Amino acid sequence: MSDQARETSAASTRRDFMKASSAVAGGVLAGSLAMAPRAYAAGSDVLKVGLVGCGGRGTGAAAQALNADPNVRLVAMGDAFADRLEGSLASLKETGLGDKIAVDSDHKFVGFNAYKQVIDSGIDVAVLTAPPHFRPAHLAYAVEKGKHVFAEKPVAVDAPGVRQVFAVSNLAKEKKLCLVSGLCWRYDYGMRATFDQIRSGAVGDITAIQATYHTSTLKKFPRQPGWSDMEFQLRNWQHMVWLGGDHNVEQHIHSLDKVAWAMGDEPPVQCTGSGGRQARTGAESGNAYDHFSVVYEYANGVKAFTSCRQIDGCSNDVSDHVFGTKGTCDIFAHSVKVGGKTAWKFKGQKGDMYQTEHNELFAAIRKGEPINNGDYMTKSTLMAIMGRMSAYTGKTITWEQALNSKENLTPASYDWTKLPEPVVAVPGVTQFV
Repeated sequence: MSDQARETSAASTRRDFMKASSAVAGGVLAGSLAMAPRAYAAGSDVLKVGLVGCGGRGTGAAAQALNADPNVRLVAMGDAFADRLEGSLASLKETGLGDKIAVDSDHKFVGFNAYKQVIDSGIDVAVLTAPPHFRPAHLAYAVEKGKHVFAEKPVAVDAPGVRQVFAVSNLAKEKKLCLVSGLCWRYDYGMRATFDQIRSGAVGDITAIQATYHTSTLKKFPRQPGWSDMEFQLRNWQHMVWLGGDHNVEQHIHSLDKVAWAMGDEPPVQCTGSGGRQARTGAESGNAYDHFSVVYEYANGVKAFTSCRQIDGCSNDVSDHVFGTKGTCDIFAHSVKVGGKTAWKFKGQKGDMYQTEHNELFAAIRKGEPINNGDYMTKSTLMAIMGRMSAYTGKTITWEQALNSKENLTPASYDWTKLPEPVVAVPGVTQFV
């Protein structure tokens, strides 16, 4: 990374981000509500897209955005690292989307301030896929500037970030901006039909839910000569709690979001969790756990039994089941059984949920009928965070405790030198904040 890029990156801190978000939440930006997004005639105006966060998911999301509408152009890209940006751009060009890519050298931005530069470059739609720690700040700035947004999950890693996103989501509604979440199962046709069955009473009253996400560990990047602490941790962000929130938040949120969906997005009253770190080794494994087990309890007595694991060499299982007074639902099989016999099974169009979420986003922009997924994407994020809090501390944590937590995972500063060594939480010793 160039000295100029490092200098630019070091200039911004999350304290600045939080000041900006406070302005959003406090109504200082109310005057900008008059700046409603302009109407886009169906297919006749170019929708300009900016990508913030050029990793694998960001590259995929950008491709899906470009495929969602015939008159879309990718015009700006930003990332912490120039090599990742260039790799993403090359990959996109190899997909046959070259005629929809118009990113010149003046619209490639590197460093911690890259998100502002992308958003300020004349775009209409911001695709926000940087590590989750940065999502609240990126969302706040995009909405402040009147941009439609696709935001990857999760949308925060701590309660201050959650509170910030709740405020930003409300502002997006007021400004009639689209805010589409990367909780992609909500855009899967089979899942939609399945949850319609659940919510319409096909299994009767829900009595319990099981959600399991057991998989292998994620990719790690050994430290290279010349990497600072910050670069090393950013390259391994999924293993660093301050950046990714741990895998109960970063990955298992998909399962937890389906629990929330089944429960009508009513928050759980409390949760009790356990977890630990048995198989993770090496500095690049950061301070993330490798397994969690969390029981979420609802006001009506329903319990959701959830577990996730990231350990190589084990049996994998990604499945969700809803149990009711009349029958059961295998969510991934898209089927309902009553009395042990199949009473319903989805037989409709399969589709591609990753593409569908962008198709619906761009269609909504064209129609001037905003989609806002802010409420459920933020609640599901907090649900995942409270499970982590409980496992880390060994304590039962209520929804209100989690929402009002003062735990802030922000580092003391954003620069390219020293960072504290990641500390692994110890239940019974680590305290709830």
